[in-house]
Amino acid sequence: MLNFDAVIFDMDGVITKTAQVHSLAWKRMFDEYLYFRLKQYNEPFHEFTHANDYLPYVDGRPRYKGVETFLRSRGIDIPFGDPKDESKKETVCGLGNRKNEFFNKVLEEDGVEVYESTIILIKDLLKTSIKVGVATSSKNCVVILEKASITDLFETRVDGVVSAELGLHGKPEPDIFTTACDNLGVTYDRSIIVEDAVSGVQAGAKGKFGLVIGVAREDNAIELMINGADVVVEDLSELSIDEINKLIFSKQETR
Repeated sequence: MLNFDAVIFDMDGVITKTAQVHSLAWKRMFDEYLYFRLKQYNEPFHEFTHANDYLPYVDGRPRYKGVETFLRSRGIDIPFGDPKDESKKETVCGLGNRKNEFFNKVLEEDGVEVYESTIILIKDLLKTSIKVGVATSSKNCVVILEKASITDLFETRVDGVVSAELGLHGKPEPDIFTTACDNLGVTYDRSIIVEDAVSGVQAGAKGKFGLVIGVAREDNAIELMINGADVVVEDLSELSIDEINKLIFSKQETR
């Protein structure tokens, strides 16, 4: 007997190999903007880095929240603006839209790769009648899933577009995961969250889900464990359905 009814997967870095594309797009946008501030305001230029900036301030967050959080870390205060702002406008939304232009350009040129081990696990879950959903901060979710030809694997999708429509809070709040579970008609304590970002496992822990699995793509296993993951793997090929079932059963027994 299985001790869970659904698994909700994050997308970038868990299902698709798009996390690095996001990171590079963020770096290009922020480095350009920080260099602009050097010329315009004579501020010291310190480049945007993956380890010190992307992972703690941007990874896993909704786009505009990522812009705000990073700028705050640098003591930079600019108007929020409007989501319709042009990408050249010096607002939070303008910068976020510029990042998205860079991201979509790479996506169009290079396409989308998936983690085959994740796809295998998803198909195995579906064969056992476990419900599967995708929950992500990305507003590019539909395009990415279509390019990867995996849209039909997910019974529900809660992404950045849906979050904006429903007024959901972004990670580290659990809203996108709880909404996905509600859409599937499953209880949170019998649902599993799979995440690769610190803000994502924080959301999983905050939502009191049955199990939070961290995928350490960034050599960040310790950070994921500290921030809410019940178990951390480097790749989902390390876990079978039986092993996942035992893990959630053990957690249920300790409650």
